[in-house]
Amino acid sequence: MTLALVTGASGFLGWHVASVLLQRGYRVRALCRPASAVRELNVERVTGDLRDKDSLNRAVEGCQVVFHVAADYRLWSRNPQELYASNVEGTRNVLDAAERAGVERVIYTSTVGCIGMPPDHEGNEETPVSISDMAGHYKRSKWLAEQVALEKARAGLPVVIVNPTAPVGDHDWKPTPTGKIIVDFLRDKLPAFVDTGLNLVDVRDTALGHLLAAERGKPGERYILGCENITLKEILGRLGTLAAKPAPRTQVPYPVAYAAGLVSTGWANLTGKPPMAPLEAVRMARKKMFVSTDKAKRELSFQPRPVNEALGRAIGWFRANNYV
Repeated sequence: MTLALVTGASGFLGWHVASVLLQRGYRVRALCRPASAVRELNVERVTGDLRDKDSLNRAVEGCQVVFHVAADYRLWSRNPQELYASNVEGTRNVLDAAERAGVERVIYTSTVGCIGMPPDHEGNEETPVSISDMAGHYKRSKWLAEQVALEKARAGLPVVIVNPTAPVGDHDWKPTPTGKIIVDFLRDKLPAFVDTGLNLVDVRDTALGHLLAAERGKPGERYILGCENITLKEILGRLGTLAAKPAPRTQVPYPVAYAAGLVSTGWANLTGKPPMAPLEAVRMARKKMFVSTDKAKRELSFQPRPVNEALGRAIGWFRANNYV
């Protein structure tokens, strides 16, 4: 039976990756911080941290496959260096440990934020992009981490990179920024919206895409795991239909949203409390993050389902678990 290490299994996407692996007959070892737990899944829990090299060496011992899903996914931090320590150096540490252990395959979870977004068509894995295109510390740290993975692949480590878009669905514990949109909508805390767009995907399909990348992906290649390109206005409209609630109709001009982000983030930097409207999120909203998933469909046989069912599942899960 194949033993797979999953980092980030206590979080949203990592939990679903671990769940898919268990369903497919894998043994799953989950790297967790001391205060974290992997709820509802029968996994082998090991204590460790991305910044603790010795703990990673112990975690990868005996594993054939490593799924490095963990990341510091925050669009605001009072100390941005924390994001680079976890996302960049943490990734280097995981890949070094995997190399020393001689694992057969590593799947590195990057982000659609590292994909180039041309103004006139969908982005894809070949769209030119550089760190100067990254808005904010989260995207910069993930871009740098992806470069580490690509360097390792060029040096011979069998690393396959996946770039998930915006997963939605159940078990979004924290919740993620995309999940927070759903929660804020359900709490009537989204009176308006900006003209932006996302690519949404069912988190269960994203997790399955990780397994497909392990089985069929080519080392050193990137694969976008997404589904539907949808404007934020349309997302809110779908949520309104599924939740039987009115969707907001007021569109806020970008300069107004930017000013609100400046004020909100400035206050957060003073108080230490997360901002209602992180400036980094506002900057990201300047571009519609519309991408093509043709490569993953062609090379991995990735077949994501329409996202409405996942949006409905997210609504039901948030309501059932007292987020609303």
